[in-house]
Amino acid sequence: MSAQAGPILIIGTERSGSNLLRLVLDAHARIAVPHPPHFMRYLSGIPYDGDVDAMVGDAMRLLRDHIHPWPHVIDRAAVTRAAGSSLFGVVSAIYDQYRVAEGAARWGCKSTFMVEHVDEVLAELPDARFLWLVRDPRDVVASAKRAVFGHCHPYRMALRWTAEQELARAALERWGPSVVHLVRYEDLVSAPEREIRAICDFIGEAFEPAMLAHHLGGNARVTASLSASWRTAGDPITTARIGAHRRGLSDRERRQVESVTARAMETLRYPFDRASLDEPAPGPLGVALRGFALRLAVEARSLRTDRNHFRRWRRDATVHRLRRRTKQRRAPVPAGESR
Repeated sequence: MSAQAGPILIIGTERSGSNLLRLVLDAHARIAVPHPPHFMRYLSGIPYDGDVDAMVGDAMRLLRDHIHPWPHVIDRAAVTRAAGSSLFGVVSAIYDQYRVAEGAARWGCKSTFMVEHVDEVLAELPDARFLWLVRDPRDVVASAKRAVFGHCHPYRMALRWTAEQELARAALERWGPSVVHLVRYEDLVSAPEREIRAICDFIGEAFEPAMLAHHLGGNARVTASLSASWRTAGDPITTARIGAHRRGLSDRERRQVESVTARAMETLRYPFDRASLDEPAPGPLGVALRGFALRLAVEARSLRTDRNHFRRWRRDATVHRLRRRTKQRRAPVPAGESR
């Protein structure tokens, strides 16, 4: 094993146990994995045209408004000097500062949306490694239905799960098992030492017993305290949430999820009711109304239980401003006018 190796990125779909895996990795003495501001998710669609200062500025705004504040101050000037010319270069420079502040040899990223940017990451850092974390989509959807993150409506979340598993599988097929390693959530919580040892073998690190007791660390306690959607981050590894959809989804919702995810479920060894293949898709109006009702209920609960709900609103407002600016940049200029 080298004294320093490439970053470790968790890819897949939200609500699949990525906070658990993040904290397990973060418990390793050589690895630092902060909670992600999702830089690439929010900034990758902005036409920066190589303007590094603009990329760094927007990334620092996201970090300032992050819903899970980092314990270290990131030096903007140092990021600009180290960033190179790509957006992921900026992201890498920010994470590398965090790594140094933590005294770690490697950094990790648990932004599962990085499944859309595997090629970009490897173009910048060829020694990066990816952990494709997959969980039964019915349990993912049941969790998302009550979470302040992601799509509340089961059908929309099922569509996202399917698309992201297809991207992850394509990355595995393109780059091979030495670069992308599949981790099934159900295996991770059922046989944690075996699975964590396999992960350590994949990333080229020695297994450390502390990884089995991630919940005893301060980072786990902080995460669990911020939001009800993260409350299980402070729990020991458990199988209790396998099959959560049996309580969290109606029969109709389960069938709708299975009708969308069936092909990927079969490939990933999740059994399902084949009768669900005949379940009709819900109408767009019903999806919109049901999704809105679920979102209202989730937001009301978040106001009562979450310490970071105002930070989340502030982050969302920042993202909205960035996207609005992008639309303004892309709007056609009327004849005879200039920008």
